[in-house]
Amino acid sequence: MSARRRTAAAALLSVAVIGGALAGCSKKDDKASADAIQVNASDTACELSKTTFPGGQVKLSVHNKGSKSTEVYVYAAGDKIVTERENIGPGTHVDISAEIKAGSYEVACKPGMTGDGIRQKITVTGDGGATAKADARLQDAVAAYQKYAQEQADATIPVVTRFAEAIKAGDLEQAKGLFAPSRVGWERTEPVAESFGDVDPKTDTREDGLEPGQEWTGWHKLEKSLWADNAITDADKKLADQLVADLTDWQKKIPAAEITATSMANGAKELLDEVATGKVTGEEDRYSHTDLSDFAANVEGAKKAYDLLKPVAAEKDAELAKTLDSEFAAIQTLLAKYKQGDVYTSYDKVTEAERKTFADSVNALAEPLSKLAAAVVVS
Repeated sequence: MSARRRTAAAALLSVAVIGGALAGCSKKDDKASADAIQVNASDTACELSKTTFPGGQVKLSVHNKGSKSTEVYVYAAGDKIVTERENIGPGTHVDISAEIKAGSYEVACKPGMTGDGIRQKITVTGDGGATAKADARLQDAVAAYQKYAQEQADATIPVVTRFAEAIKAGDLEQAKGLFAPSRVGWERTEPVAESFGDVDPKTDTREDGLEPGQEWTGWHKLEKSLWADNAITDADKKLADQLVADLTDWQKKIPAAEITATSMANGAKELLDEVATGKVTGEEDRYSHTDLSDFAANVEGAKKAYDLLKPVAAEKDAELAKTLDSEFAAIQTLLAKYKQGDVYTSYDKVTEAERKTFADSVNALAEPLSKLAAAVVVS
């Protein structure tokens, strides 16, 4: 699901799932935010306490003073995502830790979690280098995660190629069977894909998330043809080839992805936000009902990032690591109950009570996961 294209309904549902976990701050939290760059987001404004500040480890303290849930993004040139946080409910506050190099950027607040957002230009000063006291373990974690992201992209291309070939052959059942497997690598590492700005809208946008004048391409257009229309058109065959080309572009861009320890931690949280706003609600794969496959891949990707960061996180916050270990185990145990062989239960067969259980499990993991970035910041 395109993280930058939410419906109002999905936004409201996401607040129900995760928003409550972010509401309220302790005095300790307020003190920790005192030195942060304050971001006051409202329905009509995005105000920063500073628009010029040194590079390195940066904390943004976001207060949503509006009536709508909002998102906050830091964009480099070409809307390349440096860091983001979604599902910031009305009246709530959240801190975002990120490593930002010297350069020119834009901070965007997105009331209603839609559109290009209200933007403020910022300048980050310094030599653009990494934090001087970088922990070698974090450097190893970043290298390992970059390798993981590349492996996931490399593994995706053969599967999505078979998916496209089935579509071009007019084989509905074969194409349906390959739809969910073709998405697994993408869903595990989606924050990396989204950071490139242009690939995600072409491959993973739902129909209700299209911008004015945007052509609908990618997985979900083909999903609608396969399940809702139960037919494959000549246009779909061309879209299948385009999907392979767009995902090959993503594959080739992975080596250029700017990954840091904090972006890994924030990305893990973003993957849980993806679950909350699309998979738990059934919004994501609304025609195929393969949401649980995407759900599991999001969780697997988040856990991979956490596992790589855990040596440092556990040393700095043992209780947080203990909680994350427990909650990851719980959600993966829950998902396993809905898997038969390599296939997950069709989400239209999952009851409202069961969906509530999934939502509670996501919520229980998302809250401590939102603290992971702060736990790996070099002090």
